[in-house]
Amino acid sequence: MRTARPLIYLLLATLLALPWHAPKAGAVSEFVLDNGLKVLVKEDHRAPVAVSQLWYKVGASYEHGGITGLSHMLEHMMFKGTERYGPGEFSRLLAEAGASDNAFTGRDYTAYYQKLGVDKLELAFRLEADRMRGLLLDREEFLKERDVVAEERRLRTEDRPNSRLYEQFMAAAYVAGPYGHPVIGWMNDIQNYTVEDLAAWYERWYAPDNAVLVVAGDVEPGAVRALAEKHFGAIPAAGTAPPKPRREPAQTGPRHIEMSIPARLPYLVMGYKTPNIQTAGEAWEPYALTVLAAILDGGSSARLQRELVRGAEVAASASADYSLYQRLPGLFTLSGLPADGVPVARLETALEGVVERLRREPVSDDELERVKTQVVAEDVFQRDSVFYQALRLGMLETIGLDWRLDDAFVDAVRAVTAEQVQAVARRYLVADALTVARLDPQSMETRTVAGRAPSSPSQGGNARVH
Repeated sequence: MRTARPLIYLLLATLLALPWHAPKAGAVSEFVLDNGLKVLVKEDHRAPVAVSQLWYKVGASYEHGGITGLSHMLEHMMFKGTERYGPGEFSRLLAEAGASDNAFTGRDYTAYYQKLGVDKLELAFRLEADRMRGLLLDREEFLKERDVVAEERRLRTEDRPNSRLYEQFMAAAYVAGPYGHPVIGWMNDIQNYTVEDLAAWYERWYAPDNAVLVVAGDVEPGAVRALAEKHFGAIPAAGTAPPKPRREPAQTGPRHIEMSIPARLPYLVMGYKTPNIQTAGEAWEPYALTVLAAILDGGSSARLQRELVRGAEVAASASADYSLYQRLPGLFTLSGLPADGVPVARLETALEGVVERLRREPVSDDELERVKTQVVAEDVFQRDSVFYQALRLGMLETIGLDWRLDDAFVDAVRAVTAEQVQAVARRYLVADALTVARLDPQSMETRTVAGRAPSSPSQGGNARVH
């Protein structure tokens, strides 16, 4: 979520008139072990702390029908123990050392991280190296955790009407591309995983030559390299082959989906097929789309808030989102909750009108400069976090980009012109690339006796695609 900091944005406006150079104190060191493990070290000596992140090049977009969500399931099982450390020992040992740890799975990656004092970095390396190839997959533990994941899906998706709508929206937007299925997986797939499925997935993807180790904080590159060699160096490479390409066919017309399920409020999601930094026809296009998203949803002065929430009062809330860093082409999305008594179709028309204006009229110089200042300032604020510094490096490398692109972001945003913003709106925010999903709320009295919404559109709900 973007946050408005008007005074700071004003002070940082001078950034747009100054050359940008990454500070030498924050230089990144890079090396690759003989087994293929890439290691990136970002120095930040402000405090005696560090962040260690181990990224694997596997996520939901690597999966296929029947095993959707398996990468997320494996993330859960990675805390269930090895021959050397039993279930729960990983986190317990780190907690005793004053460290914290967690993990996350995305469409393009799975990552494990620790936040710790620099003197405990070797502990994190020892534990991560041990479970990179030494995980024990106990059948009973697996079955219990599978139930945990199924319940997580119920709580986070099936009991939340807006989440269910977004899931169906993505499935409608992608007919062949792997971004069409949810990161957590479809319920039927979750309930039918086998421990053999998980073992095969682990053996295929969890190896040093399919991983990136990122360390940021009060560290010295030479010392990090020595620790990495000591703990990861002996792990053999697996010769992991990249996934086969799964390209989404060109969309040739708008798609609409309507969901009729028990819910209190209507909701709307719209998405246009857009390129990312790897697939754009012109290098500047993803940065222009980033600025365009901020024009629409860059705080209280952005167009969606100003024109639809406070102005026409057709929306109780509205947002825009775009990510230039993805492995595969994604979506430029608009979403919103209609104001009380406003039909969802009217909000859709209003959002289309905002987009049409961007196609028709160039952004004014004043608005463009203000928005670019906000984008630059937000990036500067994020770079203040050691965790975020490591995250950007790991994400870029894992999706197949050079980490040096991180240093190019500010200059690229600063170079965006009003003509470029209008050009990407005209080129990509078009009806032929549009998918729209509407939530038509039904009476909450149709919920199950247990108080849980039906788990699929075929069980008490209805989804119509046209």
